Amino acid sequence: MKRTFLLTLLAACLLVPAIRAWACTNIIVTKGASADGSCMISYLADSHQLYGELYHWPAADWPAGSMTDIYDWDSGRYLGRIPQVPHTFQVTGNINEHQLIIGETTFGGREGLSNPDGLIDYGSLIYLTLQRTRTAREAIATIGDLLAKYGYASEGETFSIADTEEAWIMEIIGKGKEKGAVWVAIRIPDGEISAHANCSRIHHFPLNDPDNCLYAPDVISFARKMGFFTGRDEDFSFCDAYAPASHETLRGCETRTWAAFRLLGGKNFDADRYIDFAAGDNPANKMPLTIRPKKKLTVKDVADAQRDHFEGTPFLAPDGLRSGRQGI
Repeated sequence: MKRTFLLTLLAACLLVPAIRAWACTNIIVTKGASADGSCMISYLADSHQLYGELYHWPAADWPAGSMTDIYDWDSGRYLGRIPQVPHTFQVTGNINEHQLIIGETTFGGREGLSNPDGLIDYGSLIYLTLQRTRTAREAIATIGDLLAKYGYASEGETFSIADTEEAWIMEIIGKGKEKGAVWVAIRIPDGEISAHANCSRIHHFPLNDPDNCLYAPDVISFARKMGFFTGRDEDFSFCDAYAPASHETLRGCETRTWAAFRLLGGKNFDADRYIDFAAGDNPANKMPLTIRPKKKLTVKDVADAQRDHFEGTPFLAPDGLRSGRQGI
């Protein structure tokens, strides 16, 4: 029987004051990269202010005309109401009864792209989608529809989305005062893994490969209109247009992705080649979006990677402070 696994971990964190206090890390494992043929997503929310809780929505049928209230996941602020669908699926934590999983990390992005009038925040987007869809591709389509209809109330987000067959990475950012959002989703090649940690990671992407890449129709044209991009379509980079990384972002966030790739990729990932990128010194030397792991991964392998503290790397300083965040 094919399965998906969701690993969630909560722990303490240490941050350099200049780094924004986002401390989520996702590791995404395709079925061909796992020891038992299961897709896996790990979702770590690393904060002294977060405590584990398991959300649950039972499956339900809803009469015509039903509405559902939307509350901002982070603040609890009431955002509004949207029509309910006729049937919603059971959701426990970040996985539904069809073994669809969605996790996230926040990357923020350019100032002014969050819409204060948007009706759907990133947390509500996750749980509405889990209640309404069966597969990763259905989830991506539903996310795009919800954003277009009701507007996006949050900052830039990276989503991990997996079902029993496929795993995807999706990045979303708002359009400021315009309703909706721009986004791109890339299927992780079977047999490979990906990771993200509060930094936009999707760079160039194929424009004519719907089996492996889906995106908002205005993802490039909106960047042009805003002055974020002026080149050829085929040269467009989502992260460079919508979330150009600072030294602090790379050092405090991409370092965690680098650490996960180093541990899980082994010789398949040249960690030394990307030290300057992870350190924030060479933003142009971008790490790959996906890599092939050194072996078929187990749940414990992924959990161990999430517990890493940069041991044996230049990022572990003797005093524990100069090296920034300790652990991925």
